[in-house]
Amino acid sequence: MFFSTYNAIYAVEDNGNGEPILLYDDTDPNDNGRSTHGTIVSLSNNQSVITAMSDGTLMILSDDDERRIPTGIDDPIASLLVVREDPLTILIGTDEGAHIYRLVGEEGPAERVTTFDELDCRKDWYTPWGGPPAVRTLAKTNDGYCYADIHVGSIMRSNDEGISWEPVTPDLNKDVHQVATCPVDDNRVYANTQNGVYVSVDRGHSWKNRIEGLPVRYGTAIAVHPEDPDLMIAAVQKGPRGGGAWLCRSEDGGGTWTELNDQFNESTDRISTGFITFSSEGTAWAVIGKTLYKGNNRAADWNPFWTVPDCDEEYPIKTLTP
Repeated sequence: MFFSTYNAIYAVEDNGNGEPILLYDDTDPNDNGRSTHGTIVSLSNNQSVITAMSDGTLMILSDDDERRIPTGIDDPIASLLVVREDPLTILIGTDEGAHIYRLVGEEGPAERVTTFDELDCRKDWYTPWGGPPAVRTLAKTNDGYCYADIHVGSIMRSNDEGISWEPVTPDLNKDVHQVATCPVDDNRVYANTQNGVYVSVDRGHSWKNRIEGLPVRYGTAIAVHPEDPDLMIAAVQKGPRGGGAWLCRSEDGGGTWTELNDQFNESTDRISTGFITFSSEGTAWAVIGKTLYKGNNRAADWNPFWTVPDCDEEYPIKTLTP
């Protein structure tokens, strides 16, 4: 598992053994391409992580290596998805305009996906503050389906590794904050939205709103156990600016939810998209304030794992990736 802070990227053993290992520190004043720290994704061997730099470069990091790929993308990068690793194929979603680029190999530049730009529903995408929309998160299945969460504009679906796109059936809330899938069930798709969690069992052709037991409905992050499509954790809060947040757990596909906040040492106003995940072997992780928590026993039992030292930022941990 990997996580990023406001100034660094760390690796952690999937089961939480040992201290975090520092992979990258961007305090070097000579580094012109700084990391955005909000966008990281790992490779399947769990030995490397990819992060987006502010100049559009992708950086691949491991314990003893650093490689950079110039994408040629000018817009801020909001999301990454490794579609395949041989050859390395990455989908790149942008902020401030909601475009998808496809990068094949490590040479660059990335190619903008025209079928995504030509979607008829693009005219209906928006943001609450009047700015351009974004491809906030991306997810995939083992058999080549990819999903893009548009903020705000529902979810788009591809059945060919991001080459062609179409909207999913629009019977879920359009204000989606994260889309997720499960490695052992290619038919399942999960969305956490302004109106709570939605689950599809048919690749997004139909959806059910799963909100029983959620203390509030404004959803942000969602994560699914890698070997159990019915076991999920999800974050909800009072509104877009927080004002009180809860981490919740379901083991029946979202049919019912249980709050977990009584296991945390501190309260939190918000739990943002990217603040929760399951590692590849099933350990759960969550960011609560300045602390990274580890969830054992199928995400039922939680304990503090690591706290960012000597930091004035309220939320210094930016995102997690398995």
